Amino acid sequence: MRDLAGGFRYLLAGQRWVFGHGRWLGFGLLPGLVSLVLYAGALIGLGYGADDFTAWATPFADGWDSPWLGLFRGFLTGLVFCLGLFLSVITFTAVTLLIGQPFYESLSEQVDRSEGGDVPESGLPLWRELWVSARDSLKVLGRVLLYGILLFALGFIPLIGQTVVPVLGFCVSGYFLTQELTAVALQRRKVDLPERLVLLRSRRMLVLGFGVPLVLAFLVPLVAVFLMPGAVAGATLMARDLLRTDEAPAAETTPAGFGPPPPAYS
Repeated sequence: MRDLAGGFRYLLAGQRWVFGHGRWLGFGLLPGLVSLVLYAGALIGLGYGADDFTAWATPFADGWDSPWLGLFRGFLTGLVFCLGLFLSVITFTAVTLLIGQPFYESLSEQVDRSEGGDVPESGLPLWRELWVSARDSLKVLGRVLLYGILLFALGFIPLIGQTVVPVLGFCVSGYFLTQELTAVALQRRKVDLPERLVLLRSRRMLVLGFGVPLVLAFLVPLVAVFLMPGAVAGATLMARDLLRTDEAPAAETTPAGFGPPPPAYS
């Protein structure tokens, strides 16, 4: 529970940082606004086409009597839309980070600069940074898709599909969302994807404490845009302290003004 609370404190610290640096808040909103327009169009299209898709995918049910046909296809339509929403929450961050790579790199560097210590730079040209970011995001999204398909299938199980599966979906979304956000700071520190995965797995509850509340907030479209700059800032603060703790387990680190540090690796 302490790690869960610690992850949430990093999220709050990041929001506090950007609202205390108004210029960087406005700077970080632009990529999110572009992504919001793209995803709003995609979800509206899915909302209109999901019922046609389920009808096409279940021709065997054409002869079913009412109300079973409507209930069955209505349930599947809801699952399809939920899967689309699940994937949009995850891919929104990846696409926004890709669109806003120069913006968020600068924001993350500024967070490092304001916190003191080294301010690492990737040293790569922009096209190379975009390529590495896109490649790593595709690998992460491949994992997300596998989990999404599994959760979609589990959604057919009575009771479990309506209770346990949504909770697992939010946890999976939060975990991979945090992976995407911390990549901005960790990539500048020459921490490649396999090392990032190991680092975050070692503090799963901390990662969930950061990511799950953010996923819930991202379900409100405009909120996602306004929280994105602070999410990058908070992920940078968390990445700094995770690496510091990894190098010196006895070190006590925490976002300034937010109480005791998260514990060392469990």
